[in-house]
Amino acid sequence: MSYQVLARKWRPRKFAELVGQEHVVRALTNALDSGRMHHAYLFTGTRGVGKTTIARIFAKSLNCERGESADPCGECAVCTAVDAGRFVDLLEIDAASNTGVDDVREVIENAQYAPSRGRFKVYLVDEVHMLSKPAFNALLKTLEEPPPHVKFLLATTDPQKLPVTVLSRCLKFNLKRLLPEQISGQMRHILGAEAIDYEDEAIVELAHGADGSLRDGLSLLDQAIAYGGGSLRAADVRAMLGSVERGQVLGVLEALAAGDGAALMAESDRIASFSPDFGGVLDDLATVLHRVQLIQLVPGYRGEESDAGLADLAARLAPEDVQLYYQIATNGRRELPMAPDARIGFEMVLLRMHAFRPAEAGQGASGPRPLAAAAAASGPAAAGSPLKRLPQAAEAGREPVAAAVTSRPSAPAQAAPTAPAPAPAAPPRPIAVGANGLPDWHDIVERANLRGPIGQLAQNCSLREIDGEGMVLALTPSHMHLAVEPLTSQMEEKVSQALGRRVRFRFVADRGNLGTPAERKAQAASDAQANAEASMEADPLVQTLKREFDARVIPQSIKPVEPGT
Repeated sequence: MSYQVLARKWRPRKFAELVGQEHVVRALTNALDSGRMHHAYLFTGTRGVGKTTIARIFAKSLNCERGESADPCGECAVCTAVDAGRFVDLLEIDAASNTGVDDVREVIENAQYAPSRGRFKVYLVDEVHMLSKPAFNALLKTLEEPPPHVKFLLATTDPQKLPVTVLSRCLKFNLKRLLPEQISGQMRHILGAEAIDYEDEAIVELAHGADGSLRDGLSLLDQAIAYGGGSLRAADVRAMLGSVERGQVLGVLEALAAGDGAALMAESDRIASFSPDFGGVLDDLATVLHRVQLIQLVPGYRGEESDAGLADLAARLAPEDVQLYYQIATNGRRELPMAPDARIGFEMVLLRMHAFRPAEAGQGASGPRPLAAAAAASGPAAAGSPLKRLPQAAEAGREPVAAAVTSRPSAPAQAAPTAPAPAPAAPPRPIAVGANGLPDWHDIVERANLRGPIGQLAQNCSLREIDGEGMVLALTPSHMHLAVEPLTSQMEEKVSQALGRRVRFRFVADRGNLGTPAERKAQAASDAQANAEASMEADPLVQTLKREFDARVIPQSIKPVEPGT
């Protein structure tokens, strides 16, 4: 007897054998058991998640000789014929190769005739989105008024391409991508039944390589068994998939945490010696960074057994740096096809992480400093006081904000030319004072170089008052959702670094016109647009064109000139 591939041999024959998709199974089971069945069903989802399998089980449930139920016997002539793909009343149509209206017209003409053997004639149309527009129009009438003995089961990987007129006539079920744990569990069950020896790490690698598709996972499993000569070993699977051990990825993060460029390139060489899929290595790196961030930010997070070794990395890396590395890894994954070759692209991603690594203390990095240290850093300009201070706030008893600023570089600090000995250090520029007598919040935001999600929070704040170390920041109610951890504590840290003293924030809601940096920026953009439109209208050439040719200016087409361009 010829060998049957695992994906076909272990294809589910009953709803109970399906892996995942419980939400679909429950709805169909209830419909079958209660007799409340629709005439058209649409199953959507990525490849290999069970769309056509569910449709075939549904066809068996409708036509089983022992009765219509959600649990077909699997033994009668109808059930065995459906499993063998030769049941005359189950018509499977591949819409990818039968896209024309003539193909659909043949289906419609045959639909009026009663089933030959079963209770229902079932049409299974796979990749239905590939049908042409005339074919959809021809199918629509039958979908709208089908004969009572006809059921339509449509399957597609791209439901967005279906006309809304078709979608509105179907019950839609979205099949989910399977989790690696679901795929690995099914693989272990199959290997046990097939009496094939395996290593657990090999199963984990294959489950991740399946990318949510059980069919793809079982195809990879077949390939790995053949590659390993009848057994399943982790080293063989990695060689086949072009993946690397997790320890290799951890070595990259260890080198990044230590700021050791030579060690980073040594890790890259070691990884390259396995001839891996470098895109997959970046995916693994992003996955480990995700685990590290969970350990850092989710109290009590336990994770997988293999996460135990990540605690040290989580303690050595700053949470914002983990976010930066993750973003670089995922963006670099998309850029790999544009690199001269995959290895160069991979190494440039690692070097980008290293280049944007914050400098250590004592090498130009900033951080909240004691007042005495800040005074020493500010040089003669301190003039006997610990820090050069802003003008006193308008309200009595309010603590002025220190203006000594240290900047956090975005790349490793370069040695600056040594100034001549008699030249005094330039005093730090005082932070501007706003109309309310308080330090200008916009200026503070710029000094602290707040960007990304933290910047979005800061741009929508307005400084309401200062009380000692406390700053009261006002937000509109629609932006209060931004004031959450860890954004607020990260913003406190960066503003403290910029001001040279510890500050604490308290957020309050206010519906008034707050004059936030975001509002000021929007107003400036509106003013610039209005000035640009007025300047265009006043231009002599434009006035001539309007007068001679009845031309008109389209305001939306006018863009203000950016400063410096």
